[in-house]
Amino acid sequence: MPRSTDITRRIGIGGTLLVAAAASLISTAPAAGAAPADTAAACPDVQLVFARGSGEVPGLGIVGDPLATKLKAALPSKTVDTYAVDYDANWSQKTAPDGATDITRVVTEISARCSDTTFVLGGYSQGASATAIALGVPTDFGVGEVVPEALAPRIAAVVTFGDPLGMRKQTIEQESALYGDRAKTYCTDGDPVCGAGVNVLAHLSYVVNSSIPDAVTFASSKVLASKN
Repeated sequence: MPRSTDITRRIGIGGTLLVAAAASLISTAPAAGAAPADTAAACPDVQLVFARGSGEVPGLGIVGDPLATKLKAALPSKTVDTYAVDYDANWSQKTAPDGATDITRVVTEISARCSDTTFVLGGYSQGASATAIALGVPTDFGVGEVVPEALAPRIAAVVTFGDPLGMRKQTIEQESALYGDRAKTYCTDGDPVCGAGVNVLAHLSYVVNSSIPDAVTFASSKVLASKN
């Protein structure tokens, strides 16, 4: 089993490249995150909660932004709100538990006031670790608050990209009895963060390959099934 320092070193290989790519893409993407003040109290049909990757500026990030756009398009009859997980996402990888705690608190808070809202959870890179921790799946990065088991039926789908769990040859779908049938992990061949690859560009390819469209198809089908 790889140590967290091994994973951090691998992730750090492409640190400068990832930040540059993220900055370039985010600068042209619409800002996203918590619901605007005038709609914050509303109850959407679907709430996307997404955690960005290491080094990305606050927001949904280079994977979360297009995922949100495509998910809304795939569910035209549903109201879909987005929430960008509030955590530092620093290069040490030690902030994933903070992300997990924020995910848990947001899901708990919205569930308490919105009885019909269904959730889609997701994360990229370190954000995938935060998502795993929030769902009670052990990682190499510590522990945070876990979504109460009573709220599990409210979570329709979980999609993660470049998940460091892959370094342990694990996925959320394999490791979670509660969420395994609603989870899907994406790891591009050659990605050094979720596998044994050495191609840093592979860790950035989720924005341009078929992962996001496939994740949207998966998540939207789970949402629709949960609403029937």
